[in-house]
Amino acid sequence: MKDVAILGYGPVGALLANLLGQAGLSVAVYERETEVFPLPRAVHFDGEVMRIFQSTGLADHIALAARPSSQGMHFVNASDQTLLVRRGIEGPGPHGWPNNWYFHQPFLEQVLREGVGRFPHVEVHLGSEITDVNELDARCIVGCDGARSSVRRAIGSRQRDLGLHQPWLVVDLLCDPSSPRVKTLPDYTVQFCDPARPMTIVNVGGARRRWEIMLMPGDDPGRLTEPDVFWPMLRRWLDPRDARIERAAIYTFHSLVQEGWRKGNLLLAGDACHQTPPFLGQGMCAGMRDAANLAWKLMAVLRDGAPDSLLDTYESERRPHVETFIALAVKLGAVLQETDPAKAAERDRRFANGAEMFDFPQPQLGPGCRAEAPPPVGTIFPQPRLADGRLMDEAIGSRFAVVGEIELLADRRPDAVTLPGVGANWLAQRGLRAALLRPDRYIAEVA
Repeated sequence: MKDVAILGYGPVGALLANLLGQAGLSVAVYERETEVFPLPRAVHFDGEVMRIFQSTGLADHIALAARPSSQGMHFVNASDQTLLVRRGIEGPGPHGWPNNWYFHQPFLEQVLREGVGRFPHVEVHLGSEITDVNELDARCIVGCDGARSSVRRAIGSRQRDLGLHQPWLVVDLLCDPSSPRVKTLPDYTVQFCDPARPMTIVNVGGARRRWEIMLMPGDDPGRLTEPDVFWPMLRRWLDPRDARIERAAIYTFHSLVQEGWRKGNLLLAGDACHQTPPFLGQGMCAGMRDAANLAWKLMAVLRDGAPDSLLDTYESERRPHVETFIALAVKLGAVLQETDPAKAAERDRRFANGAEMFDFPQPQLGPGCRAEAPPPVGTIFPQPRLADGRLMDEAIGSRFAVVGEIELLADRRPDAVTLPGVGANWLAQRGLRAALLRPDRYIAEVA
């Protein structure tokens, strides 16, 4: 019997397999497809996710081919008035890495799968579609199997609709770097808030650029992916002489969350339990946070003898957290997707005195394996660089840690790594003297 069976070998399933393999658990992964999907899908992850990649030993490899960005995201109307800006950060952010990264998903998946190859106790079964989870001989089964999850059906989760269902055309282009028009494209992501045709323009990195184009009344979805139909929509920026098409496909952007992420030994992660509109670039990030939260709890229960009830804290912590990101993405989508000219003009007048700046939210985890206390308890601790040059997480590994005035909390976890003085300024700014960090670096308790 395996410790864990993972259904689905996309980014979330592959990350979870790395985290569990690193912990020495026996894992079987089942994936319906035989190869990595070769075309772009997700294109953005944040500094916290790069920090999770760091914990698997794969961050440096991923960084070689991902594009760090300090430029943020700009919501711009048809008259080039900037309405909103998601701030960028120059250099390393609070997690010890740049806070925004753009990437080609097939490459990321390949790196994660190569990482899994380090662990002989992790078996990968490609071309294996599991339709009945009762076939699996494992202590825990995790459905990382997407929006049509068979594990979710077995659990019988209830879906909660958060209100957004909008079809968009996604066009991925390989641009000619010598083209004068390509050279004038902005480095930052543009949310083009034109009521006649809302769009998103993303600099993915290298030659890759993405246009996301909202479907409008009168569009023929059956023809919208035809180049003769969509190229005229891009003429403000490019024409066929500037780029060649890598992919054009229609997707419906949803805002959904499941209630019921666990039933017995069945659990869900990623799109199987929530779907986030892309207007904040947090869809895949949410699944990666799921994997990080769930992995250390599976290790604790299956390897270290922690009570099985610890797994109940997975949904209670993660669901409120991801709902905060979904709610902000829906709110930003309402700004972008306004198609009534009068309402769009009123929207634009609200920003007449200048663009509004905002950051990624830093929500508190829901109740669970943490003290019942206000933030920063239940939020992620930053990752400073230590006096010996290492990033903090390199000294902690997959263990608990006490930072600051360690004698105040060391008795809470005698097995914790102690880092005296680390984070002292951050703690002092919040009127604190010490913090107990979980293996996922979220704060369990403070003094």
